[in-house]
Amino acid sequence: MVSKADFGGKTIVVTGAGGGLGSAIVALMAERGARIVGCDQSAEALESPLIASRHVFDLLDRASIEAAIPALLDKDGVPDILINNAGWTRAETLDALTADRIEQELDLNLTGVMTFADPLIKAMAGRGAGSVVFISSVNAIAHFGNPAYAAAKAGINAYAKSIAVELGRSGVRANVVCPGSIRTAAWDHRLAKDPEILGRLKRLYPLGRIVNAHEVAEAVAFLASDRASGITGAVVPVDAGLTAGYLPFIDDILGA
Repeated sequence: MVSKADFGGKTIVVTGAGGGLGSAIVALMAERGARIVGCDQSAEALESPLIASRHVFDLLDRASIEAAIPALLDKDGVPDILINNAGWTRAETLDALTADRIEQELDLNLTGVMTFADPLIKAMAGRGAGSVVFISSVNAIAHFGNPAYAAAKAGINAYAKSIAVELGRSGVRANVVCPGSIRTAAWDHRLAKDPEILGRLKRLYPLGRIVNAHEVAEAVAFLASDRASGITGAVVPVDAGLTAGYLPFIDDILGA
């Protein structure tokens, strides 16, 4: 049974805390008793009253990441739970890739994430306890476009497994949630080009719809909590069935 005090007395660090999914994670964790340490690239993104402590840095700026880590540990202590949520993509196909875009998307979605997470996770291991959840993507499981982002997220999946294997005896668990499409501001640029795109998108999903941010946040909360105490190294799609199989093949070929 889910308790309203699931995270009572726990300090949870959430990156990308001001975004669409980040805000849903913050709201759910705070509702269940957590003290939220929010991280984002601007102070304006962290104005939610649910956030108890705020740290601003840019995952594309190594110096700002390295400055934020001791500041966070000094102010907030070693977190009980770390939710690595921040990420972004715009290079949607191979044709859109350039050397600069490859570098930017790998730096933001993999290198920056690891640079921030690594010292916090090692501090958790030194304490003897900790739970880490990474927000990856279905793009890391099968190809749905965004090739540089997908490569970075596949790296995140591998990184989580390395933590699970190497630091499990130190009391640290690491798991991954791979969302499918979520209707957040990340879709605004696509909708601006094609207002009908979400209707066509739903046809690909066995549940007949895309997931919402709260559904993804619920999976994150479960994996972060003591209810998942025996789960580590797991990669969990929250995708309305997208990665289970290709529904249009059933509709258009077998059902024709």
